[in-house]
Amino acid sequence: MVSTVAAFVFALGILIVVHEYGHYLIARWCGVKVLRFSVGFGKALITRRRGPDNTEWTLAAFPLGGYVKMLDEREAPVEPHELHRAFNRQPVGKRFAIVLAGPVANFLLAIALYWGLYSYGTQELRPLLGKPVAQSVAERAGFADGELVTAVAGQKTETWQELRWQLLQHALDKAPVKIEVVNARNELSERSLDLSDVSTENLEGDLLSQLGLRLFRPDLPAIIGKLSADGVAERAGLVVGDRLTVVDGKPIEHWMDVVTAIRAAADREIEIEFRRADETRSARLTPTEVEENGRRIGRIGIGPQETDFDRSRLMTTVSYSLIDALSKAVHTTWETSTFSLSILGRMVTGDVSWKNLSGPVTIADYAGQSARLGLTYYLKFLALISISLGVLNLLPIPILDGGI
Repeated sequence: MVSTVAAFVFALGILIVVHEYGHYLIARWCGVKVLRFSVGFGKALITRRRGPDNTEWTLAAFPLGGYVKMLDEREAPVEPHELHRAFNRQPVGKRFAIVLAGPVANFLLAIALYWGLYSYGTQELRPLLGKPVAQSVAERAGFADGELVTAVAGQKTETWQELRWQLLQHALDKAPVKIEVVNARNELSERSLDLSDVSTENLEGDLLSQLGLRLFRPDLPAIIGKLSADGVAERAGLVVGDRLTVVDGKPIEHWMDVVTAIRAAADREIEIEFRRADETRSARLTPTEVEENGRRIGRIGIGPQETDFDRSRLMTTVSYSLIDALSKAVHTTWETSTFSLSILGRMVTGDVSWKNLSGPVTIADYAGQSARLGLTYYLKFLALISISLGVLNLLPIPILDGGI
């Protein structure tokens, strides 16, 4: 909980500072006097005066926002000798540039973050498919275990996350989409995935699961290879090397059987049978309930035993040259921005549920989850939220930007 709040506050602080500094910088370039630069609202906790205009730099008590206060006759009387520096006295072009500077700063931050990530290179899951869910859209489309997705609607697909993103964009049109796959024998095939029944109630959830698409998982043995310190499993007496045989009354053959059974038993006491050496034992425990992609699932703090499975089948390194990385970063930022605007437009028309508009609690939860997954995921989260903030502040809703 503490780490989630810390990750959220840190992310929010960066986004606010970048956004408001965009307003501040362009206001100064346009000759407008800036009276206060505040991170947060409400009572000032720390205030310092800096710069040629003695601007107040303030950290306030309520951190969900910030503002840049400029000299303006509509808010207070202005001395005659400073009228030329008042915001309301500036030409329309300058005022427009100052207002636009905040969102543009957020877009530039996103581009910079993506540029760094694409240049440095990141380890990503390949879009390698497992056996589709029975009677699902994916099964009816003919997808098979071990097929690798190479393109969606003619657009190259390199990672599992790219597959999810591409299908999410096409899901709004509720029309069939062509997907190219390659099987283990390197034979190319094309599948037609019907998206007409995709629910728009929770697009933030796992769309791929809704379609019946699964990530390929090797048939790992149901042997505990890792235990979380003081986790549910460890407290119940399980140890590394135990082979699970029955979970919640369900016979276990592979590790994925364990995962499925535990996930379905969130916050409910179950019995586990296991083999230790030549002895059969049992334990009762209650999986901890956690949220994943909008669903409540159970976890007990165990991991599978390492095998000699070729991880290169599952993982790929995504890396580009500096020029290509910049081009990719700009494209990703543009694509995400236009998609966000499209979603907002469809919310207004009723084609997409307003449930997809995340609030602070959901964003905080995502911040915590991404921070726990590592720096790469956290930076991607930061870039995505920066784009969302930039898009929202382009809309003609004054409350979204208290500084202008």
